[in-house]
Amino acid sequence: MAEIGHFINNTKVAGTSGRQQPVFNPATGASETQVALASVEEVGQVVAAAKAAWPEWSKTPALRRARVLDKFKSILWERADELAEAISREHGKTHDDALGEVTRGLEVVEFATAAPTFLKGEFSENVGTGVDTHMIRQSLGVVAGITPFNFPAMVPMWMFPVAIACGNTFILKPSERDPSASILLGEWLAEAGLPEGVFNVVQGDKVAVDALLDHPDVKAVSFVGSTPIAQYIHQTGTANGKRVQALGGAKNHMVIMPDADLDMAAGALMGAAYGSAGERCMAISVAVPVTDAVADALVEKLIPKIEALKIGPAADRSSDMGPLVTRQHLEKVTGYIDKGESEGAKVVVDGRGFRMDRQGYEDGYYIGGTLIDNVTPDMTIWKDEIFGPVLSMVRRDSYQDAVDLIHDHSYANGVSVFTRDGDVARNFSQDIEVGMVGVNVPIPVPMAFYSFGGWKASLFGDHHMHGMEGVRFYTRMKTTTTRWPTGMRTDPEFVMPTLG
Repeated sequence: MAEIGHFINNTKVAGTSGRQQPVFNPATGASETQVALASVEEVGQVVAAAKAAWPEWSKTPALRRARVLDKFKSILWERADELAEAISREHGKTHDDALGEVTRGLEVVEFATAAPTFLKGEFSENVGTGVDTHMIRQSLGVVAGITPFNFPAMVPMWMFPVAIACGNTFILKPSERDPSASILLGEWLAEAGLPEGVFNVVQGDKVAVDALLDHPDVKAVSFVGSTPIAQYIHQTGTANGKRVQALGGAKNHMVIMPDADLDMAAGALMGAAYGSAGERCMAISVAVPVTDAVADALVEKLIPKIEALKIGPAADRSSDMGPLVTRQHLEKVTGYIDKGESEGAKVVVDGRGFRMDRQGYEDGYYIGGTLIDNVTPDMTIWKDEIFGPVLSMVRRDSYQDAVDLIHDHSYANGVSVFTRDGDVARNFSQDIEVGMVGVNVPIPVPMAFYSFGGWKASLFGDHHMHGMEGVRFYTRMKTTTTRWPTGMRTDPEFVMPTLG
């Protein structure tokens, strides 16, 4: 069985730990390759390569760094289908969805090509008599990204383009469930002219994660994943003196007001709840219709749409939704539906009975779209992030009831309101305590030149991801104050210096 190894100094490297893990095709349930799992020693080798490359790369003019990324951007455009196919083969999402992922990652590469502009410092002449001050941003050194299975290309590209544009060297630890995209990214960066050691990939599991968190030469760590792991990454990394941004889980709500366009809202819910089989941290997993009349009308519109979802493999380009990523995750999602039903919610459309009968795909990890009504805040399916194609409906009597419901949740990643009332929309945008807000937009993922991140238990650390927040995360400020005296002073001064 072919092994997917590491990528060090612009070269694919086989694992030496003797540990591997199978990589499955979720569409068929078959294991076609295996991925190497790094040892602590192998992580040390990767860090050493990145550390050796940093001094020269950090002093490379920002314009030259940007030109490498610009060439990489062109390669991504030309080979987007190839990358999308690798994503679909190991994650299971449809080809069009994978292409969308590539595009959203590429947008951050485009932003990072502006490094000569966003790395400009500040200068003040005569802050005191004969004294000038200037401020610059410098790179941190070796930085690492630990990324999730659901976006094996996009989330890494939310990290490394900004990191290397700022002069850092980067180590990517991708999910062991879908590792191939990371190797393609490394090969294409090398082809674009990135020097050896600036971008590296170490495959692995918790052993590799802990080794990166413990290594003294790794100065910063970016993470996206579940909240318990995000907490662990943040606590461990900061305890070891690292700068850490750790994005955790989500439970995103969509409030549907009585004046909303219900056809528009229903269509938006379909894509936001069932796209990528619900395996998105920005998926809308809770619909919050205000009044029973709105809820009843919305259910009536959603039922035929959910039942008409075309579920199939990425090889069928007409598929609306693919399988879940692993058999274990499939069992977890069906278990949540069971739990909701046992706690008193009403399963209106039940995806547990879906069976794929197409030849060659009978053992894939498929589930149908599910709609659960009459969910209440005391139920597990409202509290937990399900990460599957399950839309819960929590009915509320008023706008304020809906806002209070959202504020009661421990996650505060994304939220949306559908309304025609500008006053409601403005108040919602200002008052809601959630990091990313949409008004008649179901998945409010910011563009690359803005920054991505939630509040509360959805984010641990001080900085959001990409955009100027990303630049601040991957740099540190240095301020220099200069005076060029006309004559040398020889008398010592024992008082606090002043600049006047």
